[in-house]
Amino acid sequence: MNGLSEEVLADPVGLVVRLVGNVERHLEADRIREIVCTVMRERAGRRRLAQALHEDPSLLRTGRPPAPFCVARLLMALHEAGAQDIALPRCGECGRARPYVGSRSGGRWGCSPCFDKAADCAGCHQQRRVVSRDRHGNPRCAKCPDTDGDPFAMLAGLITTVDPTLDAGAVQAALDRATVRKAGQRRLAWAITAQPDLLTGAGYDAPTPAVLRFIDALVQAGATRVVNPACYRCHEVKSLSKVLDGKRVCRNCFARNAAVPCTRCGSVREPAARDAEGRPLCPNCLVSDPVNLEECRDCGRRQKVAARLPGGPRCANCRPRTAAQCGICGRTGVCEISRATGEPWCNRCQLRWAPCSGCGAVDHVRSGTWDAPLCAKCTNPDPDYWGRCPVCRTTWQLSTRPCQRCALDRQVRDLLAGNTGTIRQDLVPLYKALSGAERPTSTMFWLSGSKVGGLLRQIGRDERPVTHDTLDELPASKVLAHLRSVLVATGALPPRDERLVALDQWITSALQARTDLTERRILHGYAVWHHLRRLRRRLGQEHTTHLQALNVRCHVTAAANFLDWLSDSALTLGTCTQVDLERWIADPKATYRDETSHFVRWSVQHRHAKGLTYGTVRWTGPCGTIDSEKRWADARRLLHDDTLATSDRVAGLLLVLYAQQIATISRLTVDDVHLDNDKVGITFGTSPVVLPEPLAGLVRDLIATRRGKARIGAPDDAPWLFPGGRPGQPIGDDRLGLRLQKIGLQPRQDRSTALFTLATEVPAAILARMLGVHIQVAVQWQKASAGDWAAYAAEVSRRAPTPAGEAQTNEVPDGQHPRTTIPPGLTT
Repeated sequence: MNGLSEEVLADPVGLVVRLVGNVERHLEADRIREIVCTVMRERAGRRRLAQALHEDPSLLRTGRPPAPFCVARLLMALHEAGAQDIALPRCGECGRARPYVGSRSGGRWGCSPCFDKAADCAGCHQQRRVVSRDRHGNPRCAKCPDTDGDPFAMLAGLITTVDPTLDAGAVQAALDRATVRKAGQRRLAWAITAQPDLLTGAGYDAPTPAVLRFIDALVQAGATRVVNPACYRCHEVKSLSKVLDGKRVCRNCFARNAAVPCTRCGSVREPAARDAEGRPLCPNCLVSDPVNLEECRDCGRRQKVAARLPGGPRCANCRPRTAAQCGICGRTGVCEISRATGEPWCNRCQLRWAPCSGCGAVDHVRSGTWDAPLCAKCTNPDPDYWGRCPVCRTTWQLSTRPCQRCALDRQVRDLLAGNTGTIRQDLVPLYKALSGAERPTSTMFWLSGSKVGGLLRQIGRDERPVTHDTLDELPASKVLAHLRSVLVATGALPPRDERLVALDQWITSALQARTDLTERRILHGYAVWHHLRRLRRRLGQEHTTHLQALNVRCHVTAAANFLDWLSDSALTLGTCTQVDLERWIADPKATYRDETSHFVRWSVQHRHAKGLTYGTVRWTGPCGTIDSEKRWADARRLLHDDTLATSDRVAGLLLVLYAQQIATISRLTVDDVHLDNDKVGITFGTSPVVLPEPLAGLVRDLIATRRGKARIGAPDDAPWLFPGGRPGQPIGDDRLGLRLQKIGLQPRQDRSTALFTLATEVPAAILARMLGVHIQVAVQWQKASAGDWAAYAAEVSRRAPTPAGEAQTNEVPDGQHPRTTIPPGLTT
C-alpha cells in the first residue's frame, strides 16, 4: 500500500471516473461511477485499477496490454454501456480490438483464437484446436468427441441405485443447478461415477466445487442416502469452501491452519492482506489502517467502514440497525435472533456470564430473564439439541467454534508458552488464574489489548524466573502494575508494598537529580534516614497508605525547593542566616511553608544550619466548620437511600458516625466484623463497637455481596471488606475518598465534625480504645470540644459496691474486650 499515490488511496473510484470522463463524452459521471463500482467491488481492486490508469492514462485510448486485467474488464463494461470514445481492449498476440478478451499472467490479455493452442487429439491424433477433453483429461477436437458411454445416463443410474427415492428427472435438475456448462456437467458425472462414495460422506475428496453443489441439490430434492460431507479437519457438516492438503475443509479450519502473527498487533489470525513488504496483516489492522478509512456518507468523518450500502459506505455509528426488545433483559436496542429461543437477543446479553438460576453454575447466559438467567442445559435439557465444543467436547452450544473457555486457554498458552512451546513452572499459577477466570469474555478482552499481550508475551519468552526485580526492569505503566498485582494474587510473586517501593524509587531519582554533592548528602539524610526510616518503623507489617506516601513526598519536595532557592540566592544551609530565612518566608512565591519549617528545624538539629528558628503553631482544634446538622442529614441519607451502592453507604456511615479515617476504612477486613446472632460489632481499636440498626443490616449485606472490580486472578478468600480494582488488594484510600466525595461527603470536614461531637460525649480513654485513635489525640480533641470528663472517675468511685455473691456486670472474661455502643444520636 505504500507504493500507491495519495489520490489512489483517498478516492480510487473518483480518480477512475475523472480519467474516464476526460476521454469519454457520451456517458455521465454517475453512470461511469456505477460501472466502476460494478466491475470492481473490492477496495483493493479499485485501487489497483486506479493506480494502473493513474500511471498510464493512455490505456483508455489504446487498449493495448500489458496492463492489469481489471483495465480490460473496465473497457469491455464501458463499451457494453454505450461508450464510443473509449478503445476496445486489444489482443496482446494479434493486436486486434476484440469485444471480449481473456487474461493470462503477466498482464497479458488476448482473444480466444490466439490463446487456444493446438494439441494432439486423442481420437484422430492430429494437431487440432482443443474443443473438449475426455474423462481421462486427454484433448479432443471438434470431429472426435468422447463416445465412451453416456456420462449422464451412467450418473442417473448410479444415483437411483444408491437412493431409490430419486428419479432421473430429479438428478438432471440437480445437475443443472450445480453447473450450467455441458463440459462441466460431464466432468462432474465422470468424477462421481469414478468415485461413488463421494455421495455417501467422502465429498471432501471432490475434485471440483460443482460436485458439492450437486450433492447439496440432491439432499434438498429429498435424498435420504446421499449426505452432505463433513469437514475433513473438524468433522462438522458445513460449507467446504477451501482446499487444504488435497482435502476440502471448512472456512474455520482453513483460517486456523493459515493463521500467522500479524506484523502490527501480533495477534495470530489468518491474514486479510499484506503490506508493501509482503508481511501479513490481520483484518483488524487492515480496516484500521489510516489509508483504508473512508468518508462516511452520513456523518462525513473518515472512519472504518462498517457497512457498504447503495448510497455509499457507513461507519459503525451510522450503519442501519434493527431495534427490538431483548427477550432476556427487556431493553430495547440492537438485537439478533437467538437460535436457542427464537427471541431477540441484545449484544449485552450475548456477552453476559452469570450464575444460572436453575443449576447455579456460572456459565454463558442463553435464556431466562435478567434476574433469573438460564444456561444452555437449563434452557433445553435435551443433549441432542445442542452441539459440543470441538476442543473440550463438554460445552453445550449451537456454534461450531471453540467455546470461550477453550479459546481463552489457547490465547493464554500462545502468550505464555514462549520459545519452547511450554509454560514455565513459575508461570503455571498465572496460567491457571487466567484460563480459569470466572468470566472468559472479560479476560479475553483484557488480553486482546496490545500492551497486555505484548507484556505477557515478553514475560513468557524471558528465560529468567519472574521476580519483582525482573518486572522492575520493564517500563513502568498501569498495565504492568495491574499484572504485578495479578501475579501476587495468584502466588507467582510474593506480596510487596508497592507504594513504599515507588516512594523509594522517587526519592532515589530526586537525589540523583542533585548535582551538588553537599546538597545531595543533606537531602539523602533528610529523606532516607529521617522520613523513610520513621515510616518503615511505623508501618511494621502494614502497607503504606496514599496519604503517608504523599506526606513524605511533600516534605522532600519542600526541602529540595528550599535548597534550590538557597542555591539561586548564592547561599547554602551553612551560610543561611535568620534574615535570609525571613526573606524566604516573606516571599509570596514560597510553597510548602509548614513542611519547610520541619526541614529547617531538622537541619539545625543535625548541625547542617546554625542560628535558624522557624516557629510552629500548636493545634488548638479544627479549623473547618463544625456542622452537626449536616452530619445527621448525611447519616440519614446514607441509611435510607437505596439508590446508593451498599459499599459507599457503609463507608460513609463509618466516617460520619464513628470518625474513621479513609485509610482505616479502606483496610477493614471481614475478621474485623463480629456477627453474633442479632448483633453486629466492628473493631476499630482494641474494643469492639456494637453497630445499631439499620447500619448493622447494611454491613451484613456488604459482607454477603462484596466484590471488587478485579475479574482476573481475584482470590476467593480475599479478606477485605472493601475490595479494590486490583486482585487481592483493598480499595485505595484515595479512590475511596473520591467515591465519597461523589455522593456529597467531605471526608476531612465530616471526620472532624464527627470526632468533635464524639469528644463531647465520650471520655478520651474510651474514645481512644473504641475508635483506634491515640490517647493524646483523643485528649486534644476533648479539650478542643470543651468536653469536661474530670468528674467521670469520681462518679465511678461513688457507685455502690456490688453485694457479695452477685456477679459484677462490668467484669469481662480473660482475653475478651467489653462491647461498647456509641450513642448513634439519630432520629428516624
